[in-house]
Amino acid sequence: MGNDELESSNCSAQLESIDGSVAPLQDRFGRTFDYVRIAIIEKCNLRCTYCMPEEGVEFADKNMILNTDELLRTIRVLARLGIKKIRYTGGEPLMRKDILDLVRGANNTPGIKGVHLTTNGLLFPRLAKKLLDAGLMGVNISLDTLDPGKFKEITRRDGIEEVLESINLAVKLGFPRVKINVVLMRGFNENEIAAFTELTKDLPVTVRFIEFMPFDADQIWESGDHFASAQNIVDQIKSLYPGLEVAPGTRTEHYIFKAPGYAGKIAVIPAFTRNLCGNCSRIRLTADGAVRNCLYSDKDYDLRSLMREGCSDDEIITLFRYAYGEKAKDGFEAKKLSDQKIVNLDGLRQLRTSMTQIGG
Repeated sequence: MGNDELESSNCSAQLESIDGSVAPLQDRFGRTFDYVRIAIIEKCNLRCTYCMPEEGVEFADKNMILNTDELLRTIRVLARLGIKKIRYTGGEPLMRKDILDLVRGANNTPGIKGVHLTTNGLLFPRLAKKLLDAGLMGVNISLDTLDPGKFKEITRRDGIEEVLESINLAVKLGFPRVKINVVLMRGFNENEIAAFTELTKDLPVTVRFIEFMPFDADQIWESGDHFASAQNIVDQIKSLYPGLEVAPGTRTEHYIFKAPGYAGKIAVIPAFTRNLCGNCSRIRLTADGAVRNCLYSDKDYDLRSLMREGCSDDEIITLFRYAYGEKAKDGFEAKKLSDQKIVNLDGLRQLRTSMTQIGG
């Protein structure tokens, strides 16, 4: 989308109130968006097999990645649109040197109610207290296995001790929300459902089993050998823990339970079967400054170029309204449209093949 389209778009910024807020960001299906996931870096210190190749990864040049001022400006504009929740993702967000400034800046933005972060946990122990002091409210820690050998197999790196330390430290320091993200793969970690659930016996954490999605750079998903559906995972949990209680959770946590007497919760996220699309409230921004209105879409809306051409805040608002005005009904429709259309934008790569490029 270029500036000419912006000027002619019917999706112009709405009447502004005294405090600078504008009409909420909504799509044609009546969904309201109040949560943004911002990938702030493509680089990662792990090489998980379902995310990126072991070698030869082509990361965007540093000057292609949104800088601190651009990110905080985007957050200020999004807050005017009614965005209340920020999540920093990656790549590994703790590899950015300005991560404390980004957390503090987002936390100090009027209208933002919560700043969260998803990490692989390797760098978390050295930054945890500073992140809490900067205003971080929640941390999701990715951990796909409790077995050291399998950890090395899936991540192609060592470090399970640091990840487990991160989970315990986050609870000990008193982060309001601590969650453990487990990508569940048949034939790899499906037999660890009980072991992960037992973490919730004494720790006030939420263990979230996430369906395996088709965004692995090596396309190991394509074989179908590793996919377990959300319903299958739920059935296994119910058989392991009779008397499960339904518990409150977020809109993403489509199924969420608590074992009787346990401190934490267990959730199952149907990320591939996608029966949560009707409740979607998410905006996605990639590290190189592209707005994505759906994880399954391959269409980019070029925010970075717009900002670097000297746009106004209202033009940024218009870009987001335009992007979300085109959002598909659900992930299946978005995927179908992606298969039919190749996007060509100067300065943006046409194909993003891994989660680290899309933003986890």
